Parts: sequence; structure tokens; C-alpha cells
Amino acid sequence: MKKSYIRFIIFLITNFLALYVGVLLMNDGPRTDWYQNLNKAPWTPANWVFGAAWTTIMLLFAFYMTKLSYEYSQLNKKLIVVYSLQWFLNVIWNLLFFNKHYTVLGLISITLLWLLIGYITFKHIKQLKYYTILILPYLVWMTIATSLNAYVVFNN
Repeated sequence: MKKSYIRFIIFLITNFLALYVGVLLMNDGPRTDWYQNLNKAPWTPANWVFGAAWTTIMLLFAFYMTKLSYEYSQLNKKLIVVYSLQWFLNVIWNLLFFNKHYTVLGLISITLLWLLIGYITFKHIKQLKYYTILILPYLVWMTIATSLNAYVVFNN
């Protein structure tokens, strides 16, 4: 049981580190004139929703990854690579979209992240059964976020 808490805390810290680094890389992105003047999707949530959604998603994802980590040997390379790639894609999107204004590269990055989260979800659904509900908010949010990025690409 103690190992579970340690793994959970490691995933939780790593997940929130991704959010922190992402915020640093976006460089005031949502408050810039560039972003404010974009033609955004009509379904774009209020700014506060993003913080609430990401906080909830990363908390649930830490629980999910803790459970998933026990399905493999302690240092399973494939799981570490997939988790690390998810972390990188999540972080780099902020730099590409908000900081550099590379909306197309942002769309590529976020689409890859969406596909990766889908892969993780459906690859392990039989193993984790009802624990899959813990990753579903991430997959749903990535679907919404990808659509928002796509709207910006195709309407600006």
C-alpha cells in the first residue's frame, strides 16, 4: 500500500509539473492581443474552465497511471516512453500554440496527444476495466481542445 502512495505522488507531481511548465511556456498566451483577436470556436469555454479541467484531469490521470503501473513490471520501458511522450506533447503544445503562434504545428501536436491518450485508454480498457473512467475526462478534454485548435487553424 505504501508503494501505491509513492507511485501516486510521483505521477501527481509529474503531471502538475507538466501543467506548470506548460504555463511557463505559454508566456501569458490567453491574455495576449494575438489570442484575444483570434476567431475562436463558439464552443470555447470560459478561461476559468481550462484551469479547473486540467487540475481535475491531472489528478485523475495520476490515479489512472498509478493503477496502470501495477499492470507492468516496475520499470516497464514502453509505459515510461508512452507516459513521457504524453508529457512532452502536453507541454510543447503551449509553446507552439500560445508562445510561437504556430497554430498548425500546435494542431499536429495536440492531435498526436489526443491519439496517444486514445491509445492508452483503449489499449488498457480490458485490464483496468472500471478504472478506465479515470482517463476518460482526459480523452474528452483532448477531443474538445483539438477541435478548438482546429477551428483556429481553419478560421484565421
